Amino acid sequence: MATPVIERRRTGWDVILGILLVIGGFVVLGDVVLATAVSVLVIAWTSLFSGVVLLVGSLFRIRSGGAWSAAIGGAVLAVLGIFMLRNPVIGAVTLTLLAGALFLAGGLARIVAAVQSPTHKVILTISGVISIGLGVYVLINPAAATLVLLGVLLGVQILVEGLTLITLGRIHLRDATA
Repeated sequence: MATPVIERRRTGWDVILGILLVIGGFVVLGDVVLATAVSVLVIAWTSLFSGVVLLVGSLFRIRSGGAWSAAIGGAVLAVLGIFMLRNPVIGAVTLTLLAGALFLAGGLARIVAAVQSPTHKVILTISGVISIGLGVYVLINPAAATLVLLGVLLGVQILVEGLTLITLGRIHLRDATA
């Protein structure tokens, strides 16, 4: 029976791409307001394009079923994209509130998991309290968080991806015969 084996492969290209991502992360963190604006526009255009693709795709699924769900999903995505393109500031506020709600919900889930976990109570509790605090801050102060939160999250994510790529390289899954 074949069992999957995970092996790490790091090449020179991984290190170069990781360094470029680290530099890009610092650039994004250098101007988080611009990064927030760009990320809102990218999400808006992606939503609009995806919605149109789903709407067109639903036309090809009329006879096979599932056309209505694809059409409704496409319409919602297209309207969301248009709304965010027409009102990028409101789109940024909405995404910030969504991020705050996700931080709060994730923190509460970690606290519940900490109560039930016999071994990882401390780290889950600390992580949960930090997420709850961040979520509450964002939800109480959406105006202050809107301009910087999305840019900071994007910059930190790019930085972490770059550092991960430098240290680990690509993870490759292969089958090994037992």
